[in-house]
Amino acid sequence: MATAVVMGAVLVGCSGGNGGSGGSGENGGGSAVPSPDRTDAAAAPKPGKPLADTVRKAPTVAPGPAGLTPVFERAATSATKAEKTVALTFDADMTADQGPRAAHGEHFDNPALIASLRRLNVPSTVFMTGRWAEEYPDQARSIGNDPLFEIANHSYSHYAFKSPCYGLPVVEKNAMLADVDRAFAAFKKAGARNVVPYFRFPGGCYNNAALRALAPAKVTAVQWDVVSGDAFATDADAVAEQVLAGVGPGSLVVMHCTRSAAPVTDEAVRRIVPELRKRGYRFVKVSDLMRGSGRA
Repeated sequence: MATAVVMGAVLVGCSGGNGGSGGSGENGGGSAVPSPDRTDAAAAPKPGKPLADTVRKAPTVAPGPAGLTPVFERAATSATKAEKTVALTFDADMTADQGPRAAHGEHFDNPALIASLRRLNVPSTVFMTGRWAEEYPDQARSIGNDPLFEIANHSYSHYAFKSPCYGLPVVEKNAMLADVDRAFAAFKKAGARNVVPYFRFPGGCYNNAALRALAPAKVTAVQWDVVSGDAFATDADAVAEQVLAGVGPGSLVVMHCTRSAAPVTDEAVRRIVPELRKRGYRFVKVSDLMRGSGRA
């Protein structure tokens, strides 16, 4: 198995549901299905081309053994001088087949959360699905052109790249690269400019086969070491306490930017941010965490 930069907790479901296995374990079964909405040669861009056209330069991790896609979970810190930086990341989830639910009024966005991050001046990384960018192109463009934020890739379909994975359908191995490239193409179409070469596996579920399939995209897979527990949570205080208890120097926190699946995230963030600043932490984007410096 590929070794992450720094090993951390890797257990969370972006989509909740029926449970499953996260992290870098081997494929545990389940039937693979292609991404919906025509994830084929006609619908998907040529592998690698959207990446070259839309992604700005940012720090990445060197490929793993045998050229596997590298995995980053938190910043390494010195035993004698640990810089108190933390990256808050937000998954903007929308599964490819959820269009009818959006049409009937379900909100997969969270503009109040983005407004709070701006008001609090918190640099953040938003891991966005291509389907989310298609549903909310104005918001994707606004987030992607604000220097406070950077957009990273969370797949087009939000289908799993390994099974089992929290009950998510599974992308076929030969469709994985096209799914990722299709998301980059959706960001470009929305007009987002601050796009970085990072990828987060839906549900955090991956294995060597997935890391091998994405190697041509030259992305760094980004996991986390602090699980916020905001997915489907109803108690903002409990989410805030879990984050505050877990954060350490160099931590990378996973949260969500989806009202329907994470309704209390905005409220939790408004408690987390001032408390961490009181403890001496600086908030940085993932790109800053990787390069070891960032914005206050």
